[in-house]
Amino acid sequence: MRTEQAVLRTSFAVTVALAGLGILFGLLSGSFAIVFDGVYSLIDAMMTILALLVSNLIAASTREGGPKSRFIAQFTMGFWHLEPIVLGLDGILLIGAAIYALINAIGSILTGGRSLAFDQAIIYAVVTLFAAPGMAIFGTRANRTLRSGFVALDAKAWIMSAALTAALLVAFVFGYVIQGTALRWMSPYIDPVALAVVCVVVIPIPIGTVRRALADVLLVTPPDLMARVETIAAQTVLRYGFLSYRAYVARVGRGRQIELYFIVPPGLPARRLEEWDKIRDEIGEAVGNDTPDRWLTIVFTTGVRCYVRISAEATRSAVTLRCRSGA
Repeated sequence: MRTEQAVLRTSFAVTVALAGLGILFGLLSGSFAIVFDGVYSLIDAMMTILALLVSNLIAASTREGGPKSRFIAQFTMGFWHLEPIVLGLDGILLIGAAIYALINAIGSILTGGRSLAFDQAIIYAVVTLFAAPGMAIFGTRANRTLRSGFVALDAKAWIMSAALTAALLVAFVFGYVIQGTALRWMSPYIDPVALAVVCVVVIPIPIGTVRRALADVLLVTPPDLMARVETIAAQTVLRYGFLSYRAYVARVGRGRQIELYFIVPPGLPARRLEEWDKIRDEIGEAVGNDTPDRWLTIVFTTGVRCYVRISAEATRSAVTLRCRSGA
């Protein structure tokens, strides 16, 4: 499991199996909490498919060498922008499902609760409690190397599923134990109360992912990356006697988009293209993270209508002459 795609495929298979098991046992036992767990897992599985598709597109579009499909050729700016969209949609759907389930749980409590076959509910909780922690550990270990936002969210979802299933198991065992006792009157309320507690815990968890995804979609500049780029640009200005610079930085999913415009004094002695290329390479090495997910553009201009543009997208480079007014 050395690739993001392999980890997501494995997670998808296990998620679908547990979702089907949850819906089946939920209907048999009469537990809406278990049905919600199954539906929640099913939503997560569907979003895992989208995550896998986007991951494949990003990998194919940034792969060096070899032919590329016509579809990929139509997206010359890459597919990084799809990653935060999928992550944000996933988080919003999970929050929405939890809010809907919470409303149903409160309604059930107000109407006297519901009867529940605790033995079947316990069986489902035990099976899930074995699978979920194992998948959480599997995803967390794999992501130490992969460093994927998709795998990180998937591992977080498994951790959340394990914790919530443990809470359900405690509630179901308690309901089973009080049968035939003076506390039996509490039995109908155990399932909706457990569901309400689960929903209250679940709702805030994806908020951080949604917030970061929204920041990526809106091209909010990461402060740490901007600070590093500005430091490198300022040093370059001093080293080569340029007038100033302008920096534009954005994070889009796993992609990093960086544009640097250096204002060169008019009348500066001419340099060969190889010399400008060497300056570009020095800046690129200083910026770091030279992977296919880095989109780096470096421009040298005097501020007049025409300037030489030396750009590097991923590991490719090109030198072009473009015209515009100012930098």
